[in-house]
Amino acid sequence: MTNVNLTVNGKPVRRDVPDTTLLSDFLREDLRLTGTHVGCDTSQCGACVVHVNGKAVKSCTALAVSLDGAEVTTIEGVAQGRELHPMQAAFNDHHALQCGFCTPGMIMSGIDMVNRYRAAGKDLDAETIRHELEGNICRCTGYHNIVRAIEDAAARIQGADAPAHAAE
Repeated sequence: MTNVNLTVNGKPVRRDVPDTTLLSDFLREDLRLTGTHVGCDTSQCGACVVHVNGKAVKSCTALAVSLDGAEVTTIEGVAQGRELHPMQAAFNDHHALQCGFCTPGMIMSGIDMVNRYRAAGKDLDAETIRHELEGNICRCTGYHNIVRAIEDAAARIQGADAPAHAAE
């Protein structure tokens, strides 16, 4: 057992965990944050994506003890109170989900994608989004609405960053 100190969704967490505990298991079993899904156990599906220190990570590939001191954000931590994150709102508006199993990982990957491209001063187009989503599997959709949702969320986030007078 190793003592792990993390900040999860803005709250400090301290637990003793076995050294072999995956972050996905720690989040789901120890913290009861069940929005992080495990679909494949081989890091192929992306349903378990969370943010670690602001970057997308497949939580089924990371040991909880290796992240001591890290800041972890799960799907439960992206909304601001009752206000959905722009990515969540765009997924809802564009019907970018069916069964919902992959949705948390898709949203977390989408947020990371938008943040990385904005930081680099690059725009996202449909082809780039499809390429970026190669590590996320959805078995219900043809990805069209997911791509549209990420494009829309990128525009919403960009618009939210614009100065108030720019919209006039």
